[in-house]
Amino acid sequence: MLAENTILIIGDSISAGYGINPEQGWVALLQNRLHVKHFNYKVINASISGDTTSDGLQRLPAELKQYHPQITVLELGGNDGLRGLPLYVIKNNLIQMIRLSLDANSKVMVLGVRMPPNYGLQYTRQFQQIYDDFSRRKDIAVVPSFLKGIDNTPALMQVDGIHPVTAAQTKILDNVWPALETLLHK
Repeated sequence: MLAENTILIIGDSISAGYGINPEQGWVALLQNRLHVKHFNYKVINASISGDTTSDGLQRLPAELKQYHPQITVLELGGNDGLRGLPLYVIKNNLIQMIRLSLDANSKVMVLGVRMPPNYGLQYTRQFQQIYDDFSRRKDIAVVPSFLKGIDNTPALMQVDGIHPVTAAQTKILDNVWPALETLLHK
């Protein structure tokens, strides 16, 4: 039986807990924090390692129908960027996911990531601009770089330089919490 309220996380390996025990990942820590702060929400982690915005867009309608979330967290785009996919595809997929979630009467939070400079400064800047543009919207919550203070600290990242270590998970949650807490009170 689900709690009265549901938070749906549609993400990639970072939210799925790649390379760490998922029970120690930021999503599991979120469930604990909600309980401690007396928010009656069940967190559904529908994150899949390797997912792109296209994958998330394909999965989202069924997830929305199954869980009827009050809040949908979209943590996608990093794999698109690492593959050098066209920026307009990434942005359009995210816009469609936002629209689907809002149409399902779910509040929306978008979590952005920074790209490593593999594809050059212009691509990296334009990729970040997607999340910066979303942060100007009034109908959604956005954390433009939810790995801020983590992805530039080697001790907080796995050897691959992409995935945070267990010790970074609380900081990820701390980066996400202020925007999420605002949605919890709306």
